[in-house]
Amino acid sequence: MSFRREKFVPRGGPDGGDGGDGGSIILLADRSVRTLKELGRKRVFQAESGRRGEGGKKHGRRGATLVLKVPLGTEIWRGGESGSRELIAELIEDGSSSVVVRGGIGGWGNARFATSVQRAPRIAQRGQRGEEAFLVLELKLLADVGIVGLPNAGKSTLLRAISAARPKVADYPFTTLEPVLGMVERDWQTFVVADIPGLIEGAHRGAGLGLEFLRHIERTKLILYLVDGGSPDPLADLRTVEAEVREYGRGVAERPRIVAVNKIDRPEVGKRSREISEHFAQAGLDVFLVSAAGREGLDNLVRSLAAMVAVEGEGGRVPQEPSPATVQSPVGDVRVCREDGAFRVDGERAVAFAEMMPVETDEGRAELWRRLKRWGVSSALRRAGARVGDRVRLGSVELEIEG
Repeated sequence: MSFRREKFVPRGGPDGGDGGDGGSIILLADRSVRTLKELGRKRVFQAESGRRGEGGKKHGRRGATLVLKVPLGTEIWRGGESGSRELIAELIEDGSSSVVVRGGIGGWGNARFATSVQRAPRIAQRGQRGEEAFLVLELKLLADVGIVGLPNAGKSTLLRAISAARPKVADYPFTTLEPVLGMVERDWQTFVVADIPGLIEGAHRGAGLGLEFLRHIERTKLILYLVDGGSPDPLADLRTVEAEVREYGRGVAERPRIVAVNKIDRPEVGKRSREISEHFAQAGLDVFLVSAAGREGLDNLVRSLAAMVAVEGEGGRVPQEPSPATVQSPVGDVRVCREDGAFRVDGERAVAFAEMMPVETDEGRAELWRRLKRWGVSSALRRAGARVGDRVRLGSVELEIEG
């Protein structure tokens, strides 16, 4: 609230400027970002507040928008009070973004309230409070091929052999504790392969590393099942992993697949190679016999993967349709209903205006009712049965209808 005061300018009139809008928070998908670890280091993110208005009808500066970069494949969930969650966006393309919380609207200065009747208004609005939200971010990798198999089947070794990725490799289960991506080049074609950490029986119920990583194969175009040739029954191992993928659901089990038996460079496996091939053939499966460590049979495997990726094209990736965020117009419909002996007014524009007005002053209440009458809210209250003296609630504001 401000009045113009200059020499030789008596009664200069109101000149309070508006406050600036608060900054919003945007999540932006960026190809250069690989994980959500950096965001996880901080619990609370807050955009910049708008600046106050000043005399001379100087409007305050808008608060800067806070842009947080996330990997491609990030799902944004809004957390509810009872633990429920709502999917509000799914960022799967480079440069796609979502406004997850919006800044509040800057309040009006007293110059806005000047009329031919009220030439010296002494009221100004407070700024609207910005939105707050509890968000859960989940990353589902975007890869063309997902390597799936039991622990210690040689998935990481295979990824190292066919790409430039360097995942940790060791001769014990669960060496890989997070998915690893590798770029594979074959002639003119390139495609992305993901090493999905080992699954065990019961993974679809969360056993082992289960649900943590089964979700990463949701967007792959095809699945490479890798089986340890040194296992007593490689086909049974394949059935175990297939069962977990099938129980997980979401259409993943129906994706095109390739089966490879690893570690044929070992003498005990090499001796059984024909027996293993016949065993899979009896089950109606063609398999590739490879050695990731010895780099045997990898050319044929990579050639087949490249061909299948080319055939599947973009159709193999099945992103879920994002649930669009509900955005209401500032001039939205106004609804009036009875609530605990009072009348509640629902309507974004009316509620926001009421919460920003200084209704603790006579002038502020009078201006609010004048605006509500202009917007048809007073008529809606009368049609709902409200009379002078009844209580009316608009968001966090509660006041009586005045005559």
